[in-house]
Amino acid sequence: MTKINNISNKKELSLEQIEELIRTLKSRFEKNTNYHKGLDWAKIQIKLEANTEKLWSLNEMERTGGEPDVVGHDKKTDEYFFYDCSAESPKGRRSVCYDREALESRKEPKPDNNAIDMAADMGIELLTEEQYRELQKLGNFDMKTSSWVKTPANIRKLGGAIFCDRRYDTVFVYHNGAESYYAVRGFRGLLRV
Repeated sequence: MTKINNISNKKELSLEQIEELIRTLKSRFEKNTNYHKGLDWAKIQIKLEANTEKLWSLNEMERTGGEPDVVGHDKKTDEYFFYDCSAESPKGRRSVCYDREALESRKEPKPDNNAIDMAADMGIELLTEEQYRELQKLGNFDMKTSSWVKTPANIRKLGGAIFCDRRYDTVFVYHNGAESYYAVRGFRGLLRV
């Protein structure tokens, strides 16, 4: 299977990959019951099995180190929300600048990719600051790393982008030039199923 920017070109999984992914997700769901109180795995699994393209995206989240798990359910739309719940920013998505414009404006050395394009290629969205803060209510995440979050247009227009982390038992929101990238900064995603 050919890889471009660490994202699989083939956007479908084999039956064995689907079974393995569902086992992994179910095990994580059972382990982290505080993330999704009152939700029923059987209903989630039915939704997953009916949406193979979403399974592919979840597999990309898993493959790049995100450890996706269910963190909520919208009763109006009947959508389940999967966030990257790895302790640190997903290892397979670090050392990226914020978006394509930032990547193209960057002088050498350039990162291999950018967060916005990677997320789109994976079929996921970057967490917003609000969603990031909701995630932090479930546990302590990004104690040693940081994660780009969806940046408001007015900030991005001026060349900046925002990222978050947790230090000193507090969630911090920072700014940086969108073209910056660091070995300890990646991004966390959201998938609606």
